[in-house]
Amino acid sequence: MVKSSVLVLVSRLYSSFSWMSGVRRVLITRQVSVKALDIMRGPILGCESLDIDLIDSDEPPSRDVLLKRVAGKHGIYCLLTDRIDKELLDRAGKQLKVVSTMSVGYDHVDVQACKERGVVVGNTPGVLTDATADLTVALLLATSRRLLEGVEAVKDGSWGPWQPLWMCGSGLRGSTVGIVGLGRIGQAVAERIRPFGVSTILYTGRTAKQEAKKLGAQFVTFHELLAKSDFVLACCALTEKTRETFNANAFHLMKPSAVFVNTSRGGVVNQDHLYDALSNGQIRAAGLDVTTPEPLPTDHPLLSLKNCVILPHIGSAEMQTREEMAMLAARNLIAGVTDNNMPSPVHL
Repeated sequence: MVKSSVLVLVSRLYSSFSWMSGVRRVLITRQVSVKALDIMRGPILGCESLDIDLIDSDEPPSRDVLLKRVAGKHGIYCLLTDRIDKELLDRAGKQLKVVSTMSVGYDHVDVQACKERGVVVGNTPGVLTDATADLTVALLLATSRRLLEGVEAVKDGSWGPWQPLWMCGSGLRGSTVGIVGLGRIGQAVAERIRPFGVSTILYTGRTAKQEAKKLGAQFVTFHELLAKSDFVLACCALTEKTRETFNANAFHLMKPSAVFVNTSRGGVVNQDHLYDALSNGQIRAAGLDVTTPEPLPTDHPLLSLKNCVILPHIGSAEMQTREEMAMLAARNLIAGVTDNNMPSPVHL
């Protein structure tokens, strides 16, 4: 009996010492870059060390695994496929200090629930701006100039003698481009399309942007942007206000010749309404790097359309960019568990 009591006392003293000495337990929900892991395994000011629980896989963990492994952790390093909700936060426990996501978007994190628990949230904006802007322009060109249809024509043998109007698409020269959401990525996209000879750049959002002046972009209402634009680019964040912004009403307002491109989040589009608009000729074409769900089922109706180009959410899929995202997420995590200012906090 005495021996058992002594063991319990030693166990409690060890737990207290671990906390006082600065050991922090963190969960990393996926295999990340070696450089990011080195940052988290190295010396940390204000913390003796991180006790890292790494789910060593490229595949998303199951919900049951997340709920089991998060218990008792002080920090969570997650990806956009990990749902961080009240249930998971409760399972983690009151000692949880930080949720750091390796993504610019954080709609998979219940930020209000985090705020109520005093948990700080970090994300990785900025570092993926250029990569996503490049991909947005590439997707715009691939869709408007029917590049994937052309590739398929070469492969299936339908490429025949030269014809004046065969495989013609629409160009950017002299066009009006509307950007919904002129944040970092929206501004970078605007900078990239100007050299193509675009006539007018319109944008809409919560407020007018000072940065728009140097881009020559005009602030208009959402409805005006839809009605006037030859190309409509969704670069906005997913919020309750922007969810399914692009629906039947929005597509009805667009020109029949308009091309729609979405590199923000799949949730800003009602995909059933988009399918109808593309099938019925309400708009000419669409290019999507994001969908709901992800991956999109192979039998989804949108995949049957020749005028819809869909990519597997590769906006930030550039080696240097992903490396920088991973390292920023690591620094956010460390700052959170050591009660220091985060390099890139989400303002709750």
